[in-house]
Amino acid sequence: MTQYDLVIIGSGPGGRAAAIQAGKLKRRVLVIDRKDRFGGVSVHTGTIPSKTLRETVLNLSGWRERSFYGRSYRVKDEIGADDLKMRLHKTLDYEVDVLEHQFNRNHVDTMSGLARFTSPHEVEVTADNGEVTTVSAAHVLIATGTYTYRPDTVPFNGTSILDSDEFLEMSQIPRSLIVVGAGVIGVEYATMFSALDVKVTLIEPRETFLDFIDKTLIQEFTHEIRENGVDLRLGSAVAKIEDCDSHVEVALENGRHVRAEMLLFAAGRMGATQRLGLEAAGLKTDHRGRLRVDRKSYQTEVPHIYAVGDVIGHPSLASTSLQQGRVAACHALDTPSLPESPWFPYGIYSVPEISTCGMSEEETQSRGISYEVGIARFRETSRGHIMGLEHGMLKILFSLKTRRVLGVQIVGEGATELIHIAQAVLNLKGTVDYFVQNTFNYPTLAEAYKIAGLDAFNRMPIPEELKVATGQPS
Repeated sequence: MTQYDLVIIGSGPGGRAAAIQAGKLKRRVLVIDRKDRFGGVSVHTGTIPSKTLRETVLNLSGWRERSFYGRSYRVKDEIGADDLKMRLHKTLDYEVDVLEHQFNRNHVDTMSGLARFTSPHEVEVTADNGEVTTVSAAHVLIATGTYTYRPDTVPFNGTSILDSDEFLEMSQIPRSLIVVGAGVIGVEYATMFSALDVKVTLIEPRETFLDFIDKTLIQEFTHEIRENGVDLRLGSAVAKIEDCDSHVEVALENGRHVRAEMLLFAAGRMGATQRLGLEAAGLKTDHRGRLRVDRKSYQTEVPHIYAVGDVIGHPSLASTSLQQGRVAACHALDTPSLPESPWFPYGIYSVPEISTCGMSEEETQSRGISYEVGIARFRETSRGHIMGLEHGMLKILFSLKTRRVLGVQIVGEGATELIHIAQAVLNLKGTVDYFVQNTFNYPTLAEAYKIAGLDAFNRMPIPEELKVATGQPS
C-alpha cells in the first residue's frame, strides 16, 4: 500500500491549490479525480466554461458596441452553437494542459478513478476498467465540489430540457429559453443568451433573488436586464414542466403558462459526497451533501480530514476555493502560513457584471452602523462615454465614525476587475480620504471611485484639520 502525506480527492481549484502547495513543501501528495481529465467542475462545466461562453457571446454579438451602432448591430450575423463551442474547447484544453504541467513540475502524483474511504486513513480508488488501488494517507483533503440538483419532477431529456452541465453541449442555439432558478448560475446564463437576442424568461419562486447582494444594486440590475429583454418572473413557483417535443411548456402555480424551445433548470446544487464512503471515515453531511469545517483550518470533525471549496458551502467561489486549499494544506502539513484576508470580492459574470466586497447597505443597517453613501454612474466618467456605456453604477459605504470604507458594490462593465481596488482599500483599512487624495488614470472607469468618494465626502462631517479657522476681526 502506497503511503502519502496528503491525499486530495478532487482536482478543482481547492484541490489544485492544496496539491501545488504540498508539492512545494516537498511532501508526498496524491490527487484523485473520477475523470481522466483534471480540473474538476470549475474547468469542465462551471467557472471557466461559463465565463468563456460569456466572453464569446459578447464578442460575436457586438453587444459592447450597440449603444453606438444600434441594437441590430452584430459582429457575426448568424451565430451558432459551434461558434460558441470552438472558443470554449480551446480554453478548456489550455486550462487542462496548464494544470497537468503544474502537477508535474511540483511532483504531484495523480490517479483517475472513483475514490471512497475504507477507513479514516485509507482511500480505495476504482478505475474505469475496474482495477482497485488502495492508498494510505496521513491527511486527506476532500475537494469534490458539487453536482446539479435534478428533481424527479423535471423531465430532463438532454436536448430541450437541460441542467447547467448539459447546457454547454447544446446542439443549437434556441430562439427562446426558459431558465428556472434565479441564482448565480441561472442569472448568468439567462443574461448571456438575452445578449444573443434569444427570448429569455427567468423564473424564480421567491419574491426576491440574489439576496446577498445590496438591494440598490439589484434594483439597478433588474431594471437593466428587463430593458435588455429578460422576462423576469419573481414569486412564480413552477407547478409542472412538460416536454411537448417541439417546445417546452411550463405551468406556474399562479395560473400562468410559459412556452419556449428550451429549458435550463438551474435551481441548486448538491455536495458531491454520496459515493465517498464517509461513514467509514466517521463523517456526516448536511441534507445537501455538504461538510461542516472549522473555517480557519478547514478541518472536519475528524481532525486529519479537511474539506474545501463548494463542498463546504458558501461562498462557493473558485477564487475562495483556491485560498482555502492553500490554507488547508499548510495547516495539515504543520507549515505556518499567512491567514486569509477578511474581505474577498464576490463576482457574478452576468450581463451586466455584478461584483461586491465588504458589507451591503442592509448589513450596515442591521449592525446599527452610522454610514454615508457615495455613488458614481459610469456615464458620468469620460471613459464611460468613450465606451458607449449607458448604464453601470459604483456604490461605496463609509463609516461616519471612523470614515473607513465598509463596502463597495458595482454593477456594469468591468465590475469584477474594478472591485479589486475596493478589496485593497478595505483590507488596508482605508478611508474616504483615500479616494479624495489620490489621482486615478484619466479617462478610466476606475475614476468612478473618485466620483463616489467625493459624493460621500461632501456630505460627511468635515475633519477638524480641514475646517477653516474663523479668527476675530482686528
